[in-house]
Amino acid sequence: MIRQQLKDVLQKCFTAGVQEGLWSDSGSGKFTVEQPKHEGQGDFSTNFALVLAGIEKKNPRAIAAQLITKLEVETTLIAKVDVAGPGFVNITVQPKVWQAMIPQILAAGEGFGHSMVGKDRRVMVEFVSANPTGPLSIGHGRQAILGDSIARLLEATGHNVYREYYYNNAGRQMRVLGESTRARYLELINREFTFPEDGYQGEYIIEIAQSLVDEKGDSLADCKEVDPFKEQAENYIFKDISATLGRMGITFDNYFNERSLYENGHIDDVVSKLREKGLVYEKDDATWFKTTELGQPQDRVIIKSTGEPTYRLPDIAYHREKFRRNFDWLIDIFGSDHIATVPDVLSGVEALGYDPKKVTVVLHQFVTLTRDGKQVKMSTRKANFVTVDELLDEVGVDPVRFFFMQRKADSQMEFDLALATKESQENPVYYVQYAHARLCSILRQAEEKEVCAVGADNSAGLDLSRLTEPEEIKLLKAMSSFPGELEASALELAPHKIIFFLMDFAGLLHSYYNKHKVLTDDVELSRARLGLIVAVQVVLKNGLDICGMTAPERM
Repeated sequence: MIRQQLKDVLQKCFTAGVQEGLWSDSGSGKFTVEQPKHEGQGDFSTNFALVLAGIEKKNPRAIAAQLITKLEVETTLIAKVDVAGPGFVNITVQPKVWQAMIPQILAAGEGFGHSMVGKDRRVMVEFVSANPTGPLSIGHGRQAILGDSIARLLEATGHNVYREYYYNNAGRQMRVLGESTRARYLELINREFTFPEDGYQGEYIIEIAQSLVDEKGDSLADCKEVDPFKEQAENYIFKDISATLGRMGITFDNYFNERSLYENGHIDDVVSKLREKGLVYEKDDATWFKTTELGQPQDRVIIKSTGEPTYRLPDIAYHREKFRRNFDWLIDIFGSDHIATVPDVLSGVEALGYDPKKVTVVLHQFVTLTRDGKQVKMSTRKANFVTVDELLDEVGVDPVRFFFMQRKADSQMEFDLALATKESQENPVYYVQYAHARLCSILRQAEEKEVCAVGADNSAGLDLSRLTEPEEIKLLKAMSSFPGELEASALELAPHKIIFFLMDFAGLLHSYYNKHKVLTDDVELSRARLGLIVAVQVVLKNGLDICGMTAPERM
């Protein structure tokens, strides 16, 4: 917010300099305003003089001196300006500018930090997309949280977000699932059975088979068709997947079934269209996509010799259907095992006449569970892998969401179970949530002492000039940066950035709390500090809400 005000002032100075002949207009929009990395370098730093010096072939410090002359008249915003190094201009903002953040934050309330930078742009976020062959694994859990967090951030910045789950309830995997269920069903009713060599081994298959016994008895004992078993398994597993997602607060606008691509003729049509363009050929009884014509290192099979499509073909058809629904931006959240197929799918999309630049693919790495630095395996009651439900049972929803958001998507992740369950400030989730609980405790104390409550309706009566402690100014600066941090986190599809902000912000609050009393014998100072506390509470709660986590009032 304040950085944007400063950028506007610099643009005004730049325009005035152009009119006075100090420099040309070639540098318009090319300079930046950033927060310095080290204290003592002002509140903001600009490369204005360095950029213009490079364009105009002039001395950067001379341009910096001309800029300072113009900035010195902006006394309502700027307190001090100086030049550092080869020509960086460091700017210190008036304390009252930071103090004025409090009424703005209180007035905006739960909307503070939100923006319309997305301009209602239609965005589809596809994530999870696990086939209904078993419970969600912790890898799916990371993808679920990543996708949902990105969707929440985009919504908070004015995008029109549509969440979609793409799944396949046909093909070989589902057939094997049905055969596995039938084998367990026959076992439960004491009939002869042969378990598929590559069948699904988890105990959840037994639970599904038992549900069939409970409903149908032994009436399916002689059934040779796999469909009744497959349908029971699909319904059971999808209900389980939906319940798991619900526990994490994740919902979808649409579930897109891969089978519909076959039923509606889209698969055949894609092959036909690519063939017309000379991009499909037959070899070794298989159908190949000539991706080398599109810049890829080798051609790819899209239909096997068995007649079964590879993943690439339905994925190309599905993405074409996404484009046909007129979204402005398509975001795919995939596991890193998709890295080889993504370029081929995007090549297929481009060959069909669509712009692959509208597609952003976020690939995430897998998760390792650890306890005290050692890899662990939890109970596998429901599958031969660790399920999201088991992780939620062990540590709770908020730690799962926080830990999965804390690392960049493309970073390997070790989920420390011992740390996630620790009720101490070593645990980053506890550290942030405890900051909010502390604020609530202060406000309860103020109410008990009958200090006048502070809110949007009476913030104008606060003497905010009393907020001059370095820790207070740091909190105010951090709050002013929240909208920008939120915007960057959304547009870069980087939820970890907002988590880092919350951790740093909580640290500032804890430092302030440990050094200064909010409630003092000085009533006006107490009220000003209460205004600060309420503003900090708004920012913390808004950040946690956007991340899908709770803001506890007591801990």
